[in-house]
Amino acid sequence: MMMDLFSQFASTTYLGAPIILLAMLAPWLLLPTPPTKWINNRLTTSQNWFLTLFTKQLLLPLNMPAHKWAFLLTSLMAFLLSMNLLGLLPYTFTPTTQLSINLGLAVPLWLATVLTGFRSQLNHSLAHFLPEGTPTPLIPILILIETISLFIRPLALGVRLTANLTAGHLLIHLISSAVTAIYPLSIMVSLLTFSILILLTILEIAVAMIQAYVFVLLLSLYLQENT
Repeated sequence: MMMDLFSQFASTTYLGAPIILLAMLAPWLLLPTPPTKWINNRLTTSQNWFLTLFTKQLLLPLNMPAHKWAFLLTSLMAFLLSMNLLGLLPYTFTPTTQLSINLGLAVPLWLATVLTGFRSQLNHSLAHFLPEGTPTPLIPILILIETISLFIRPLALGVRLTANLTAGHLLIHLISSAVTAIYPLSIMVSLLTFSILILLTILEIAVAMIQAYVFVLLLSLYLQENT
């Protein structure tokens, strides 16, 4: 039972080779390409409207030097959002439920924000490790605490995304299994459980969208501190 429960998070293979890269490239194939006509269709117009709105909201609190990251952050948002939503479809694999994938996205981007701060404003970045007016006996302890909190940030980004998506998939799997198990015993209870499953699926769609936005939003906040 435990193996069946967690087997959905195992990386799929074909002829012994993992095809997780194919699962990560699939969302980009679903994005519509811009047409050569002057008038766009509804799908392209909706996509442009969403990306423009998200970019404006994301760059609103950021400084001008941080606007160079607009394309990267918007692409990351579209990538995470599409993978999270496609993972809710039946018989699909969600790469963002893998901690290695999420840390592979979080660590380099977090490190890039830190290096950007050290390059552009070294003194200001180092000042975060020691607040002004700190008593002398507390200086080593505060430096250690601030250093640990700095290195925990990418781990928190990856674990937050992995934990929320994994918990949602497990709940959907358990409740859907309960629907089929209860149906021969009581149709009314099975229908009630199925309605709970529908509500949970709607909730997981919202969670998939919110977690993608939170991941990019926290990265933008880290970038704001270093620019």
